[in-house]
Amino acid sequence: MPNPLHDLAAAGVAVWLDDLSRPLIDSGALVAAVERDGVIGITTNPTIFAKAIGAGTGYDEHLRDLALRGTAIGETVRLLTAWDVRAACDILRPVFERTGGRDGCVSIEVDPRISGDTDRTVAEARGLWWLVDRPNLYIKIPATDAGLPAISTCLAEGMSVNVTLVFSVARYEAVLDAFLTGLERQVAAGETLAGVESVASFFLSRVDTEVDRRLAECDEPAEDVDHLRGQAAIANARVAYGVWEDSLASPRWQALKGARPQRLLWASTGVKDKALDDTRYVVELVGPETVNTMAEATLRAVADHGRIRPGTVRSAIGAPQAILDELERLGVDMTDVANTLEAKGVASFEASWNELIASVTEQLKRAGAKVMPAGAVSPAAGQDTPGDAPAAAAPEQSRNGVRA
Repeated sequence: MPNPLHDLAAAGVAVWLDDLSRPLIDSGALVAAVERDGVIGITTNPTIFAKAIGAGTGYDEHLRDLALRGTAIGETVRLLTAWDVRAACDILRPVFERTGGRDGCVSIEVDPRISGDTDRTVAEARGLWWLVDRPNLYIKIPATDAGLPAISTCLAEGMSVNVTLVFSVARYEAVLDAFLTGLERQVAAGETLAGVESVASFFLSRVDTEVDRRLAECDEPAEDVDHLRGQAAIANARVAYGVWEDSLASPRWQALKGARPQRLLWASTGVKDKALDDTRYVVELVGPETVNTMAEATLRAVADHGRIRPGTVRSAIGAPQAILDELERLGVDMTDVANTLEAKGVASFEASWNELIASVTEQLKRAGAKVMPAGAVSPAAGQDTPGDAPAAAAPEQSRNGVRA
C-alpha cells in the first residue's frame, strides 16, 4: 500500500519520531518504524521520558542495578535516559551513514531547570555528549536568552545541536545568529565544519492554542476573527521558512565553506483543536530541507490519510505575514505570545523533570535502594547537577548494547 510518509520524504521532509522508550526499543517497534515508515530521526524531551520511565515498563533490571550501585537520583535519571538515546542512536546508525550524517540522529535535552544559566547548560551538554558517545547525537538546548550563547559554544566545540522551544520569527532569527556564530568560532579555531549538524525546532500547535484563546477574548465580532482561528502557527512557520531561505544568500553563510544549513524542524505537530485536520501541521508545511517530528498518533494519521503536496510551506507568498499583521491589528501581540509560550514550555519541562525524579525515586525504593532524602538531591546539594552523571558512568555491556 502507498504510504504518504514516503511521499513526504520524497518532497524533501525528514520524517522524525517524537517518542522514545525502552519498550519501543526492545520490542522492535522502532526498527519497524524506520523500515516501514521511513523514520530517520528521533526527538525526546523530559515529558516523553517522564511518561516512559514513569510507566515502569522495561526499566526494572536497569533500576535494580543502579539501586545496588547506590547511584544518586539525578545521575540515575541521566543514565536511564542516556541508555535509551544511545540504543536509539545505534538503531539509526545505518541511516546516519547512508545520509552522510544528515539524518539518523537522536536528540537528548539538557536539564530544563538550568535553562536560565548559560555555563551550566554548556557543562551539561558536554557531559551528555560524553555520556552518550555517539556521532549521531543532538544535544537539545532551549532558545532562551541564556540558551543562545550556550548553543554557539556547543556548536563551536563540535557538538550537533537541536535548538528547542522556538515560538517566534524574531527568536528564530536570534537562533540563526547563534548558529552562525558557533560555526564562525569553529572556523576561527582552525576546526573543520564537517559533521556538525543543527536543527531549530519551531513549535506549532501551542501557538495556535494561545492565539486562538486571545482571539476569543478580543472585542471584535466573532465573524471578523473566525477566519484567523488556527492560522497563526502555520503562517508563523512559513514566514520563518522565508527567513531561512534568505539566510542562505547572506555573506555570513556564504563564507562558511563546507557547512550544512541549520534546518527548520516543525515540532508540536499534534493538533489540539479536534475541529481541525489532524495532519495539518505536516501537510501544510512541506518543503525542501525541513524536518517534521511527529508523535505516534500524528505519524499514523499521516500514514493513513495524509495528502502530501510538495512546496506547501511556500504557499500564498505574502499571505502568511498578512495573517500575522492582522492578528497584531486585533491586539494579539505575537511577541508576548512567544514569550508566554517559552515560559510555559520551560515550566512544563521542569515539571516533567521533577515528576521523573519523583517516579524514579519511588521505583528505587521499591527495588530496596536506600534513597537519599529530597534535600540531598537538589541542585544546591550537588547530587542532581548536570555534571553529576558523567562522574560515575562506567559502561557495562548488556545484551541490548552498552549499558551505562
